[in-house]
Amino acid sequence: MKNFRRLLVVAAGIALASMPRTASAQVNSNAGTVTLNATLAESLTVSVTGGATVNFTLAPNTAANPGSTTSTIQTAWVLNTGRTKVAVWAWVANGAAALTDGAGDNIAASQVTATAAGSGSAGGALNTSVSGGAGVPAFVTPAAATGVQIGNVAIAAANRASSTTTTLTWNISTTATPQLPAAAYNGTVNIQAQATP
Repeated sequence: MKNFRRLLVVAAGIALASMPRTASAQVNSNAGTVTLNATLAESLTVSVTGGATVNFTLAPNTAANPGSTTSTIQTAWVLNTGRTKVAVWAWVANGAAALTDGAGDNIAASQVTATAAGSGSAGGALNTSVSGGAGVPAFVTPAAATGVQIGNVAIAAANRASSTTTTLTWNISTTATPQLPAAAYNGTVNIQAQATP
């Protein structure tokens, strides 16, 4: 009898093991969420990457007094939708005295030219645009300021994040001041960009 019981237990175990299991449905948890926020800030920068100091050896009453080196201007931007143009300007705070000896003798902005290459603008004399004039950017604020556009890039969807390089060749003409006295003349040219509108 004892063997018969063992045989029944073994047979029942085999029968249970060979029976198909009942299917069980998956159990899913609730869905957790993660909020993603990303910001790409609008930016516009100008860097003078070469020729930050330009020296001139002036000759009296001479139209061609070239600078000792060219200046390389790198303008980079990441712009909002709707911007249509990036303009780069070279300007001086006082058009009557782009360079001065500090003793009242001056070289006017009209005598200093920045010829631009690679930027979509030809450049010109630093008095081409007068502060407050049409198309002159708001950053040219001193009433006596004058400047010239040295870069002009149209903005579209394909170049909202881009850059441009402008090479400036400098010259000072002393023909407007044929009696310019011998002295050391110094001045600063501001290079600034504006995205419009």
